[in-house]
Amino acid sequence: MRIAVDTSGGEYAPHEIVKGAIKAAREYEVEITLVGKKEILYVLAGRHMGQLGINIVDASQVIGDEESAVEAVRSKPDSSIVVGTNLVKEGEASAFVSAGNTGALFYSALATLGKIDGIDRPAIGALINIDGSGPVLLVDAGANADCRPNHLAQFARLGSTYLREIFALDSPRVGLLNNGVEEKRGNRLAQETHQLLKESKLNFIGNIEGQDISGGKADVIVTDGFTGNIVLKTIEGLSSHWLYSLTQGGQLFSKAYRLPLRALNRDLGVDSWTKRLDYREAGGACLLGINGNVIKAHGRSRANAVKNAIELAKKTAERGLSQKIKEESNE
Repeated sequence: MRIAVDTSGGEYAPHEIVKGAIKAAREYEVEITLVGKKEILYVLAGRHMGQLGINIVDASQVIGDEESAVEAVRSKPDSSIVVGTNLVKEGEASAFVSAGNTGALFYSALATLGKIDGIDRPAIGALINIDGSGPVLLVDAGANADCRPNHLAQFARLGSTYLREIFALDSPRVGLLNNGVEEKRGNRLAQETHQLLKESKLNFIGNIEGQDISGGKADVIVTDGFTGNIVLKTIEGLSSHWLYSLTQGGQLFSKAYRLPLRALNRDLGVDSWTKRLDYREAGGACLLGINGNVIKAHGRSRANAVKNAIELAKKTAERGLSQKIKEESNE
């Protein structure tokens, strides 16, 4: 089991990425391949290489967040994103983790690894856990802005397989995000998708509305990538606001009553709320329908988030997620 990690992508690269990779190597006993500028990586990780099974693969180019995904991937063959996906293709890595440019990562994975047969549109599955009742998967979280009903039906199958294999949910509840719970509500895409899901063998519970996202009503929330990305960014923004408010409130309370802040947060349950609201705690989003294991970590990931993303990558590889999707798509 070897996980390739892009050390050039993300706001806190390469230092926080390398720190997270070292933590993961220690905790999960997984071998790590650091992909990036080798001169820097030898300085940051050199003393850990022999002890933890870490190696380095040089990638001299970097794809920035603002670059065009297709042009960047084509013009920068030695970028960390392209090199990392190639390691998966060549069997040198069981999975690849990157906090870099989402579009470039998705296009590189699609161009290098290809789609699984039977999947028309690979999608991004993002885990959200607002109320703590369990994992909720949002599909598609941003890969496909324009979709047809059959694409959303495939997203539902991809999400169901993901939760079943990675989180051992036997029959994940699938909800279609809509502006009303009635069967005939929504636009043409929603109405036709509803019919397809109703006729499927999935555990389809019907339409769900925006307020149901945080209520644990569905395990898989299906929508197009345009809507899904807005939902995800909205949740991230609200979570950041609440985390800041909780932190500020805790500090004021701590000063007023002269209590240790860390113990106070623990006793009041703030720590659990913080983990629940912090979108980086989920580890990352899985590229579903790609013929290989690729995880997109959040662009603002620090060491702990990178460690969590590597853990998720390890699970997808260990449990053969891509192979399971391949088998089910050919049934």
